[in-house]
Parts: sequence; structure tokens; C-alpha cells
Amino acid sequence: MSTRDSRPAFKRILLKLSGEALMGDGESGIDTEILARIAGEVLELRRLDVEVGMVVGGGNLFRGAGLARAGMDRVTADHMGMLATVMNALAMQDTLERLGVFTRVMSAIRINQVCEDYIRRRAIRHLEKGRVVIFAAGTGNPFFTTDSAASLRAVEINAEVMLKGTKVDGIYSADPVKDVDAVRYERITYDEALARKLGVMDATAIVMCREHNLPLKVFNINRRGDLVRIVRGENVGTTVVRE
Repeated sequence: MSTRDSRPAFKRILLKLSGEALMGDGESGIDTEILARIAGEVLELRRLDVEVGMVVGGGNLFRGAGLARAGMDRVTADHMGMLATVMNALAMQDTLERLGVFTRVMSAIRINQVCEDYIRRRAIRHLEKGRVVIFAAGTGNPFFTTDSAASLRAVEINAEVMLKGTKVDGIYSADPVKDVDAVRYERITYDEALARKLGVMDATAIVMCREHNLPLKVFNINRRGDLVRIVRGENVGTTVVRE
């Protein structure tokens, strides 16, 4: 069965990618092959008529928290981190549009010459018209992570699920790279994730998802096809739910 003939399990999603997901095997920057592969999978989602919102982190280019620990003013460092997410969002937009996917970047901070300001109703209208919307600059406020921004935007646009692409195939009881006995969870509650300090997302993001009953699926973005399989309803990665 082709992706065109498949019926998706979700009509509207929010895809959260870390900045590190874009740098491949490098130590920083953007791997254009990784960018193209992810964009290709988003194209498949659009062929399924899935409405796609995205939040991309900026850790591949700049980490505000790291410089803050080194002595830089935290607010200044976080603003610089927000600008890094805008650069990643523009790179993703360019790649998607070269594949023929209509895309809009909406920023939480005003930067009108390169992208739109974030306005909730306008974002929803873009999604309804079949455009991929990439939400940049986090929440527009310092001290909040892009995970929190993703949870916020997912709730605001009434996404049916938030998909978090990581470097591992779900949530484990410990770091699977460091602990060979780590156990992968197929399904877990938000309260369990908080109580066990599993590092799924920061606490603010988890609580927001829990309070708005927004399901979260954590999967390996580097495993080709997993994003599409999740949206088609296949059991991939770890599902986090309220109860």
C-alpha cells in the first residue's frame, strides 16, 4: 500500500526536533543530507494530508545555557539561542520548499524581514491550507527550552499528538548508550516520567502536555521511515500519556 492510499492516525501533529538532529555525525552545523531526509519524510506526511507543525532546536549552532554557565548573561545567551533556532527553521523551510512543500516560518520574536511573526490564528490557518509551519525562536522568552516551546505550540494549534525525534528509539530506564541493561518503555505516563526523572523533556514541557492531555511519542529520527510509520498508526518508539 502506498503512502497516498494509507489513512493517517493523526490529522494534525507537532514534530519536535533537536538542533543536534540536524548535524549528523559532525560536531556542529547542519548536515544537508540529514536535512533532506527529514524534509522528504515531512513531504510524505503532506501526501497523507497530515497537517504538520514543527519546532527545531538550535543546539547544533549555539547553546545559550552553555554560555550562561561560562559567565555570559543568561538572558543574552538565551536570545542568541533563539536566533539559532531561526537559522535552523529557515534551512528546513528552504529544503522543504525545494521539494515543493509550501512552508511558513513563524518566529516568537519579531524578525519580519526573514519570517512571519507568530500569531496563533494565522498559524492554524496556514495548517488548514496545507502549509507546513515551523515555529522558531522558542517561546520568545529566556529561561524556557524549545521542548517547552514545542509543548506550548502543540497545545495552541490543537495538535493531536507531539512527536519528539531523538537519537534513540524511545524512552529508557537509563541512558542506553551507557547502560546495556537499560529497559525501553513502550508506554509510560507523564507522572512516571517525572517521578523517575527519565529526562524525556524538561518538567515544564511534561506538565503542559499532561495538563492538556496531549499524547507524546518519542522515537528515533535517524531511523528512516519511523516518522511516517508513527503517523500511520504503527507502534513505534515510546508513547507518553496522561494515564
